[in-house]
Amino acid sequence: MWLLDSQPCPIDHVCRAGTAEAPALQGRFGTLTYADLDAAVGRLAAWLGAQIHEPGGRVASWMGKTRLACLMPLACARAGMVHVPVNPLLKHAQVAHILADSGAAILIGTGARLDTLDPDNIPQGCALVREDVLEAAMASANDSLPPSAADPDTLAAILYTSGSTGQPKGVMLSHANLWLGAVAVAQYLRLTPDDRTLCVLPFSFDYGQNQLFSTWAAGACAMPLDYLTPRDVIKAVDRYDITTLAGVPPLWVQLVEQQWPPEIAAKLRRLTNSGGALTRPLVERLGALFPQADLYPMYGLTEAFRSTYLDPALVDTHPDSMGKAIPFAEILVVQPDGRVTDDDEPGELVHCGPLVAQGYWRDPERTAERFRPAPVASTYGGIAVWSGDTVRRDAEGLLYFVSRDDAMIKSAGNRISPTEIEEVAVQAPNIAEAIAIGVPDERLGAAICLLLRQRETSDAGEAEHMIKTHLRAELPNFMQPGYIRFVDQFPRNPNGKIDRVKLAREFTP
Repeated sequence: MWLLDSQPCPIDHVCRAGTAEAPALQGRFGTLTYADLDAAVGRLAAWLGAQIHEPGGRVASWMGKTRLACLMPLACARAGMVHVPVNPLLKHAQVAHILADSGAAILIGTGARLDTLDPDNIPQGCALVREDVLEAAMASANDSLPPSAADPDTLAAILYTSGSTGQPKGVMLSHANLWLGAVAVAQYLRLTPDDRTLCVLPFSFDYGQNQLFSTWAAGACAMPLDYLTPRDVIKAVDRYDITTLAGVPPLWVQLVEQQWPPEIAAKLRRLTNSGGALTRPLVERLGALFPQADLYPMYGLTEAFRSTYLDPALVDTHPDSMGKAIPFAEILVVQPDGRVTDDDEPGELVHCGPLVAQGYWRDPERTAERFRPAPVASTYGGIAVWSGDTVRRDAEGLLYFVSRDDAMIKSAGNRISPTEIEEVAVQAPNIAEAIAIGVPDERLGAAICLLLRQRETSDAGEAEHMIKTHLRAELPNFMQPGYIRFVDQFPRNPNGKIDRVKLAREFTP
């Protein structure tokens, strides 16, 4: 079976994996067969090629889960361009940073989104293209490009992910990274052409984007959905006879609280989770609600796509485990000197192999910190991703998460930079200092707590109203703090820096 072939291809070939007349994409826009998908990708690629004549030009897209959003990553690859998907929840400041940092030649988005951008913050040479205008142009286009013949190591996408400090950084992914990620997931999920995947995660995330690629690699059908309520997900599972659903813990918490008619719940064959660990009670509730569905807990890094998954057969007996390496990944647990740890000895998770990304876009310093030579014990060698996460491996080879060493806040499946929130908060009137920390939350994994010091003491209620108004205007919903507290002073360490560790230890909502 071709899925077991590890030889990477240009990623746009994935839209030719299914039978020509089989459905590949379905939604409010109708149904596209694999032949339709390939033809649409070819037309969009030709349009992109006519706009950008420089190989490797960056094309940014800022839209919901529309037909065009599904075509864009494959069309950019076929045209020899680099796709830069922008989270549709981001607002003007974050979008402006991504455009400037990536050097995007085009930003494609809905008119409503494009209208929110300050013209002064749009980089020179970046053209804004309305999604509906491009759809109309494609409908009347005759030109088409054939499948790409690019070297699999050619850069195909830049996915922006928040760092523990500063602005989001762009992770560089090759055709091979994307192709092998699609093949690996299709293989271990045991997807078949009869499967139908409901795509509810944002396509700007590697987990969300892979919903499309792995489904197409198996010759199956993808159904993108921008949902407003959990009930929308249930309705879509019923309407489209969904067999596969990917989510993050907060979504599963919402879904298990709903009333699922047994005949609809029975349609799901597999559930996949990443972006945070599932709690034991949640695993039990999912098992009770979807007894016929296999549950796949997974652990991933944008810098290497995905590292591990837990076989569904082991979920009941090892509910806290991250599992073992996915196909094409080599996972080592090592000490600082590179020595592989003994059983149950904590160490850093290091990901080796062909899923490792090409580094951070135009950021050699941070690339050198995270992408370093693989440990001597690696069978792949080359450059590996040193995750910064502490894990342990038991005698059976199963991995268990111990701690995250950086300052990232992982909330509702999002990796959030506290610095990004703080930089926006101190722009508000009368705010002298701001510190964002994560505090345990049963539904979100971690809730954002924003601690503030005012320049001049003012009414707490009025001050909180002002800062909330400011944050709502400048930050997306998933970055909004769950708690806001005002303090007189922040504790500091011997170096004069605010002591985040002490704050996180002492603060309770």
